[in-house]
Amino acid sequence: MVQIYTKSEIEKLRIAGRIAANALHSAGRAVKEGVTTLELDNIIRRYIALKGAKASFYKYDGFPSSACISVNSKVIHGIPNKNEHLKNGDIVSIDVGAYIGGFHGDTAYTFICGKAAPDVEKLVVETKEALRLGLSECVVGNRIGDIGNAIQTHCESFGFGVVRDYIGHGVGRQLHESPEVPNFGKAGHGTRLIAGMVLAIEPMINLSGEAVRKMPDGWTIVTKSGSASAHFEHSVAITENGPDILTLPDLD
Repeated sequence: MVQIYTKSEIEKLRIAGRIAANALHSAGRAVKEGVTTLELDNIIRRYIALKGAKASFYKYDGFPSSACISVNSKVIHGIPNKNEHLKNGDIVSIDVGAYIGGFHGDTAYTFICGKAAPDVEKLVVETKEALRLGLSECVVGNRIGDIGNAIQTHCESFGFGVVRDYIGHGVGRQLHESPEVPNFGKAGHGTRLIAGMVLAIEPMINLSGEAVRKMPDGWTIVTKSGSASAHFEHSVAITENGPDILTLPDLD
């Protein structure tokens, strides 16, 4: 069942979303050669705790860390590791959720460590643009398929692979709610968007091929092709005045 949130509830969602966004971008500032993914996770964990919130992902279905940190061919759900040191040219997808006041914020961003290869840098730039295009379709009267079609059309125009096995979702009192929000689809199809819906739009885009597989740790998802993957995400409220992004950072 799709949840509809009031204006006051959306403001509470914004509080959670901003904490998640600030934690995410605090870690992003620390992305540099030699830093471990566990060090990034610790930055996120400490920031969320400082704000009196809880990390949405910690112990979620048994996930062992505060954030999902996925490097290069890892698509999503990468487990931070003290032995995983970043190298120049790596891309680092960080996915963060924060829970406070009964509501979740969920956001992700792909950072470049140093300077990436041109094709990988293009992947990151265009995946971010795909998120923007998907968000632009989050208006009253549109349908879920309009969001996915905008993302898919843009990314496939560059020959990138749009992940099918993992998708966006509603977000609010629960971290994952209805409706499902694929990053592909037909314009004009799917659930109609109405004011008060809150969605997590999150394109997961591979440099080569859409296929993915799960690693033996039971969590980490990687590209079958071994190519790089980028991931961006915002939580957005559908309003009569257009899309209202709830996961914008306000760091100094």
